[in-house]
Amino acid sequence: MTTTQTQLRLANRMSRLGTETAFEVLVRARAMERQGRNIIHLEIGEPDMDTPANVVDAGVEALRKGFTHYSPAAGLPELREAIAAEVSSSRAIKVSPDEVVVVPGGKPIIFFTMLALVEEGDEVIYPNPGFPIYESMINFLGAKAVPIPLREEHDFRLDVNELASLISDRTRLIILNSPQNPTGGIITKSDVQDIAALIGDRDIMVLSDEIYSRLLFEGEPYSIASVDGFKDRTIILTGFSKTYSMTGWRLGYGVMRPDLAVQFARLMTNSNSCTATFTQMAGIEAVRGDQSEPEKMRQEFQRRRDVFVSGLNQIKGFSCRLPKGAFYTFPSVKQTGWPSKKLADALLDDVGVAGLSGTAFGAFGEGYMRFSIANSIEHLQQALDRIDQWTKKNL
Repeated sequence: MTTTQTQLRLANRMSRLGTETAFEVLVRARAMERQGRNIIHLEIGEPDMDTPANVVDAGVEALRKGFTHYSPAAGLPELREAIAAEVSSSRAIKVSPDEVVVVPGGKPIIFFTMLALVEEGDEVIYPNPGFPIYESMINFLGAKAVPIPLREEHDFRLDVNELASLISDRTRLIILNSPQNPTGGIITKSDVQDIAALIGDRDIMVLSDEIYSRLLFEGEPYSIASVDGFKDRTIILTGFSKTYSMTGWRLGYGVMRPDLAVQFARLMTNSNSCTATFTQMAGIEAVRGDQSEPEKMRQEFQRRRDVFVSGLNQIKGFSCRLPKGAFYTFPSVKQTGWPSKKLADALLDDVGVAGLSGTAFGAFGEGYMRFSIANSIEHLQQALDRIDQWTKKNL
C-alpha cells in the first residue's frame, strides 16, 4: 500500500492571524543559550520574582484537597465573589459576582470580546504601538483595525483629539490600555473623562486592558468603568499574571455587564470548558491574602526602571522617557540610524542582549525598542554595558 500526503488547506482567516514576537525571540535566545551563549533576557514580559509563598501554598493545598475537577465555566463562585469585592473597592463601582468571568490568562478576554461584539467589517480602534494580540484578533475576525498612534512627544498618552478623528459610524469597539505595553505610558484621569465624553451616547463598547494597574509608579489608576454611565459599556480585562507573578498559572478575568458575562461563559464552555480549579483557589488567596509582596515587586520594578532608563540615556543613539507604569522601557533608537528590527537582531546576535523591535507592537513602533526590566539590577547593568560597547563599535 502507498500513502499520499494531502496538501494542508487552512482556512483563509489563518493568514490574518498574527503572533507575539516576544515568544519568538525567547525561543531564539534559548536556542543560543543551548549553544553556550550568555544571553540577558529583556524580551519576555513576565516578572522574574516567584509567586508569593502564600499563593503557592494555597494552590498546593487545593491540589491535595482534590480541587482537580471541572468548575463552572465562568469560574468558582468564591473566586468571583473575591474579585467582585476587589474591583468594587479599587474602581469605586458596584460589581457583583455575576459580572465576573474567570479565564485562563488575559488573552481569552480579548478574543471573547471580539467574538461576542465585533462583526466582519466593523471598526475597532486600538493603541499602536500596543499589545500585538489586539491587532491580530481584529484582523483574524475580518474587522478593520484602526490604530490610534501613541506618540513620544505626547508622553505616549492617547491623544483624545486624534481619537475623535478616528471614530466613525462603523466603530464598534475602542481598546484602552493603561499602564501601557510596550511604552509604559498611562491614560490620565482627565484623559479617561475626555474619552468618555467623546464617546457620549454612541453605540460603542470599550475594552479596558488594566492588567498592569497594580504596577503604577505615578498617580492613581482610573478606569473608564468608573465614569458615570460607562460601567455597562466597559469590559475590564485584568488578572493575576503581572501583579502576583503568576504567568504560568494562567489566571485572568473580565468584568462586564451580566448579560454579556453569560455570553463569555458560553464561549468558555465552547473553548476551554473552565479554568484550572486549583489555580482558582490560589487566586482567592492572592486577592484576599497579604498584599505586601505585590507592593514590594512594584517598588523593585520602579527602582530598576530608574537605573535602566538613566543608563539608556547615557548610550549613544538611545534616548528614553521615564515610563509611568508596567515593567518596560521604550527607548527611541532613531539616532542610531538603524531600523528597529535590524538593531534588535544585532544586539542579540552580537552581544547577547534580547530585546524587541518597536515594530513588534505595530507600525508606529518603528524607531523604538522595548526592553523588559523584569530582570535583576545586576543583569540590567550588564545589558547596559553590552549595548554601550556595541554602540561604540558600530555607530
